[in-house]
Amino acid sequence: MTFRVRVSMSVILLSIMSLIATPARAATPGDVVSAQPTTVYLLPGRLLEVPVNAWHVLYRSTSATGSLNTVSGTLLVPKGRYPFGTRPIVGYAVGTHGLGDQCAPSAAMSQGREAELALVSLFLLKGFAVAMTDYEGLGTPGPHTYMAGISQGHAVLDSIRAATRVPGSGLSSRAPVAVMGYSQGGASAGWAAQLQPAYAPELRLKGVAAGGVPADLHAVANHLDGGDDFGLAAAAGVGLDAAYPELGLEADLNDRGRALLADAADDCVGDLDRLAGLRFSDLSPIDLLGQPKWQARLAENRLGSAAPQVPMFLYHGTGDEIVGSTLRSAYCRAGVTVRWVSLPAPDHVTGAVEGGPLAIEWLALRMYGLPASGNC
Repeated sequence: MTFRVRVSMSVILLSIMSLIATPARAATPGDVVSAQPTTVYLLPGRLLEVPVNAWHVLYRSTSATGSLNTVSGTLLVPKGRYPFGTRPIVGYAVGTHGLGDQCAPSAAMSQGREAELALVSLFLLKGFAVAMTDYEGLGTPGPHTYMAGISQGHAVLDSIRAATRVPGSGLSSRAPVAVMGYSQGGASAGWAAQLQPAYAPELRLKGVAAGGVPADLHAVANHLDGGDDFGLAAAAGVGLDAAYPELGLEADLNDRGRALLADAADDCVGDLDRLAGLRFSDLSPIDLLGQPKWQARLAENRLGSAAPQVPMFLYHGTGDEIVGSTLRSAYCRAGVTVRWVSLPAPDHVTGAVEGGPLAIEWLALRMYGLPASGNC
């Protein structure tokens, strides 16, 4: 009896020592911090509930400078069984929503005021799951790193990783994957495509659709300077400054610039109209974009320097007043299979409406395993 007790005590002690000696696994990108069931609606007033299983997810990702961070997002999974094998997953990157947490897509969907949910629903109707990131700092503590493409690309890829780790989602890490986005989301989708081979090689990425892409931020900023959409350029300055603290934007602003950008720091996109017509020279006594520190970070966040390893669907409105179309030639020169669509859209927003359904159908074919052809 004494021998059995001693043996039992020895086993218990060894088990305790083993637990103490085994360190907890370090957090990695895509790890789920929390996943809470939520409800999403198509119309304000919480009307027309979308009939899906939905979770508000907090997950780990990586900042533009390589630090582990926590990002929020929403996972949508159709309730019916997917009849064609493994359910595909789409990483959907939303366009510009603003800088304040109340502007986050996850907040908008829970209140029925997310316009892009109309496009997302086309994926859901096909039985695809959709992971929608809020991006770094939009819906979580800290400033939103708006237009810091590397951070945004990480957030998109990690939202897909996290989707497969949400308990009860029924999603597989071996699922076919696609990424789509327009405007800010188009840049995010492009960065996800470029970063995926090294950052998330385990994802079975089949194709990426990116529309209205602000690929060259320096060129876009010069284009918007003094125009009706200058607020977007100012917001990008705030976002890049949040991503790269060495830029020290506040110290280079004049009193008016500090007051205006501090006021804009929690604005949603519609509120940025108050900055219409301003120039960078109205906000600072120095040439901000001419400084080496800004030139270096803007160059680092210029799309096209690396070739995605999957087919790309790029679309753009001929009348786009906000961004140009520079990415196609860079990817074509690099040998990427690019399907380019020039739309008759008279402005930036209409380009999203006209091109979205085309992009969704193109991505669906990639998910089904059909080959893509380019038109470089």
